[in-house]
Amino acid sequence: MSRRRAVVLACSIAAAAAPGALALAPAATGAPASAAPPATASATGDAPVAVVTAKKKPPRAKAKSPATRRKAKTPAGKTCTHRRKKGSRRIIRVCRTIKKPAAPSPTREVLFVGNNWDGTADIIDGKTFKNLGRFNVVPDKDQRVAEITMDPVRLGFFVGVRELIGEGHDQYVDDMFSSPDGRFAYVSRPSFSDVVAFDLETKKIVWRVPVEGFRSDHMAISPDGKRLLVSASTARKVHVIDTAAGEIVGEFDSGDQPHESNYSADGKHIYHASIGTVYTPGDDAAFDGFKGDRFFQVVNAETYEVEKRLDIGQILRTFGFPGMSSAVRPMAHTKDGRFFYFQLSFLHGFVEFDLQENRPVRIANLPISAETARLPREAYLLDSAHHGLALSPDEKKLCVAGTMSDYAAIVDRTSFAYTLASKGKKPYWATNSGDGKHCVVSYSGDDRVAIIDYETEKEVASVPVGFHPQRVRVGQIRKEYVGG
Repeated sequence: MSRRRAVVLACSIAAAAAPGALALAPAATGAPASAAPPATASATGDAPVAVVTAKKKPPRAKAKSPATRRKAKTPAGKTCTHRRKKGSRRIIRVCRTIKKPAAPSPTREVLFVGNNWDGTADIIDGKTFKNLGRFNVVPDKDQRVAEITMDPVRLGFFVGVRELIGEGHDQYVDDMFSSPDGRFAYVSRPSFSDVVAFDLETKKIVWRVPVEGFRSDHMAISPDGKRLLVSASTARKVHVIDTAAGEIVGEFDSGDQPHESNYSADGKHIYHASIGTVYTPGDDAAFDGFKGDRFFQVVNAETYEVEKRLDIGQILRTFGFPGMSSAVRPMAHTKDGRFFYFQLSFLHGFVEFDLQENRPVRIANLPISAETARLPREAYLLDSAHHGLALSPDEKKLCVAGTMSDYAAIVDRTSFAYTLASKGKKPYWATNSGDGKHCVVSYSGDDRVAIIDYETEKEVASVPVGFHPQRVRVGQIRKEYVGG
């Protein structure tokens, strides 16, 4: 047998033995003979060899392109790309979360200015310093006055507040804050001895909380906006108000005439001071003891326990500074809560105080006008040589309201070098703008607010407001309430 024939025969046998091989003869089932592949004889006359028709293989499925795979398998909220792994031929997929653009804020940053003697509040844009409007904070004035006149004791205090503290004017707004969502404003009203909440859309009162005693004063709001502190001047205590419910939910003791309160940067502590009877005669240092108890306090903001109580005047005497008052007026402090800057009654300047060591560090003495230098202490406005103090957010400069000398000064915190940045009649408060670039000073005698640039140390804007502006607070209001 030739080699070629042997190879053909072997292939035929293998095909016949393979599963599903084609039959070499017609099927026994009766299928037509034409169904079987034809057999042909070799040229040598050997056994026939089967002829099998080859079938074309089906096309292989094409692999999905990277773009197709990415589209099909990319998780929601992510975007993926394919790249070659460094140092390898392997292709890997890299996915990252898609950052959605922040939704526009529904609120607008503003300055709320309380006009004490006419019972109004101005709303000023916090960036452009444009006056956006004014609203009445004593819409219930007739009702409140009618209630007071029916009570002889309350009427006596009402008149006393007007004559001794208000310089012959009723005190309709001392302090005010807004809710974080910009829907409400909270106002303390000294002559009515209460705190009220206003709906900033309708300008209507939504709740009212009378304080103990006969006068409400400075306030502070917690970082989350849930608690509002108000000093009850004649009750020697500070009330804690739930801003949602409009109810007193706590309190802590103070000295005579509780005054300013501030929350620490982390919201865990409250820094509070009482100032004594600043409206009585007998202001000579020899009679200082008759002013009453005056303390600086550190209070636990959760339990309202007084954790530290200091008599600043006594400490100053111990460190060689006699004749200094114990009454801490406006204050400022560093974010870490260690260094405080205290304005004191009759002091034309401020004290730098180390709260960790409980000791004074330095005293800054600022200019006294020639006119004020000739005045007796009894002629000082509620014992306030200066009343208004702010520390810039970078903690490099202080802004000082020189109340009795009619100026506002910017003071370098390191050297105490100063610039008289603005002048006006009876500046009565100082605070920072929301962006921290400016100091805002209320000139209560000029019915205006001055905007001072911290960098240039110059007044850059002046905004007319209502009658006798005092407290200025940065807050929020919903954009639709003031035209967007």
